[in-house]
Amino acid sequence: QIFDYFVLRISDSHKKVKQKALDVLAEITGVLEDALNPVIIGLVEGITNNLNSKDPRVHAAAVKALEESIAHLDKVALMKEFSYQWSKLSGQALLDVTERITVLVEWVYPRSPEVVQHYALPVLWSFLGNKALPVRSANVRAVVTKLASALYKVMGSKLK
Repeated sequence: QIFDYFVLRISDSHKKVKQKALDVLAEITGVLEDALNPVIIGLVEGITNNLNSKDPRVHAAAVKALEESIAHLDKVALMKEFSYQWSKLSGQALLDVTERITVLVEWVYPRSPEVVQHYALPVLWSFLGNKALPVRSANVRAVVTKLASALYKVMGSKLK
């Protein structure tokens, strides 16, 4: 119940409230770890919605919260949720989440290859189908290359 209100603070219209909520989330993620798994969907949605913030402090806090979630939360559930949120994103947020999916591929594939095939491969196919063209960044090619390389590393010729 507490996190229902906490997620609202992550989505607050005031930049300082958002930033502080994201900073606190990054701090408590390591302490609460698996206890956060039941609220992972709301937390990931709140974090990813702030990745396109024009305020550099809010963006930095969202990235830090994203990193802490990868370090301490269920990676299979994160990959599923990142993939779901990815389809709703644009701009820098699209690239930030793709980079995190790339990090998760190597960890998730040995434990659950079907999750990678069902959630990470569509991200790659979407990029190859020009989903990311509206992203105004020179990093698109590098991000897609890293994802393709990570998938090829774990899947080998199955990727074809």
